[in-house]
Amino acid sequence: MGRGVKDPMTGGTGVQTGDSEMNWDRIEGNWKQFKGKAKEQWGKLTDDDLDVVEGKRDQLAGRLQERYGYAKDQASSEIDTWLSRQ
Repeated sequence: MGRGVKDPMTGGTGVQTGDSEMNWDRIEGNWKQFKGKAKEQWGKLTDDDLDVVEGKRDQLAGRLQERYGYAKDQASSEIDTWLSRQ
């Protein structure tokens, strides 16, 4: 799967590799539990933002870009760092 092409199964771009993608599948499946952890990490995200995200990595990256002014790569890096601590 090429960079930026959405995976119809996960809603992700397929750019993640191995463990990261597997962990994200776990987060997506249990988003209600992980919403609180995401809110702790990124306090500028509103409950509405997190509801829209619904566990989709690309949606989270977009919201981080909007709320924090991150570039796309920076948002992805922030998510990867957060993911590695879950």
